[in-house]
Amino acid sequence: MEPVIIVLIILVVLVFIALIKTIQVIPQASAAIVERFGRYTRTLNAGLNIVVPFIDTIRNRIDLREQVVPFPPQPVITQDNLVVNIDTVIYYQVTDARAATYEVASYIQAIEQLTVTTLRNIIGGMDLERTLTSREEINAALRGVLDEATGKWGIRVNRVELKAIEPPTSIQDSMEKQMRADRDKRAAILQAEGVRQSEILRAEGEKQSQILRAEGEAKAAALRAEGEAQAVRTVFEAIHAGDPDQKLLSYQYLQMLPKIAEGDANKLWIVPSEIGDALKGLSGAMGNIGGLGGGSGSGGGNGGASVPPQERREKPSID
Repeated sequence: MEPVIIVLIILVVLVFIALIKTIQVIPQASAAIVERFGRYTRTLNAGLNIVVPFIDTIRNRIDLREQVVPFPPQPVITQDNLVVNIDTVIYYQVTDARAATYEVASYIQAIEQLTVTTLRNIIGGMDLERTLTSREEINAALRGVLDEATGKWGIRVNRVELKAIEPPTSIQDSMEKQMRADRDKRAAILQAEGVRQSEILRAEGEKQSQILRAEGEAKAAALRAEGEAQAVRTVFEAIHAGDPDQKLLSYQYLQMLPKIAEGDANKLWIVPSEIGDALKGLSGAMGNIGGLGGGSGSGGGNGGASVPPQERREKPSID
């Protein structure tokens, strides 16, 4: 009986192993390649799958999620013969598990080498300045080449990013000096613009103040002239209202003569013809007051003389 029990135990173990090999559970976002006697049979998708034990074998299990692979810095020579180190990151996804298994031995290594060679071709046609400022252009060109080459491998390259572009140390020092000089230049320009703007504002303020001052002086002069005209009008009306006689007018004229004669420019002044009669009346009045009215006729010798319509008396000029 013992040999029979041993055989039964062996059969149970074999059946259990066969069941384990028959039932294959594939996780979500994964795929498995099944070979039968070394030949591709089918691709197992996510879920519960049944295979023939000891005949069908699982060749490869592939993750179908998007993968991120960073590559170490690669030395690349630019068009102006400068060596720069470039770090790259590739975002790819396996779209065909069968092609990724049988079309290329190692698609990770293939993508890395293709990235390096393509990057050298792209950077070789650019100078250093364009390389540092054209990351999007480099990413787009690199992604286009990789996507076209990896399509037959069942790989889709979603994104290519340049992590860092490191020029030589000497070039970095030169770039820092240039940037410092550019910053100093911009600061000097901004300072000059500020001074210029302040001078313009100051000039505009002075211009506006002069305009306002001139307008104020003009208004003051107009008001002063209007006041003087009003004063003259008031005096004239007061004189006419008072009805002054000839003697008073003569006396007022004599008071005004010194003021008329003031100034070096007043060399010629005109005496009205009516002033003669006024002066004769005034002299007669003064003679009567002083008791000189009955004196010799020499004082009134000119009384009968006619006064010309206008007499011009020239003031002696003082050189």
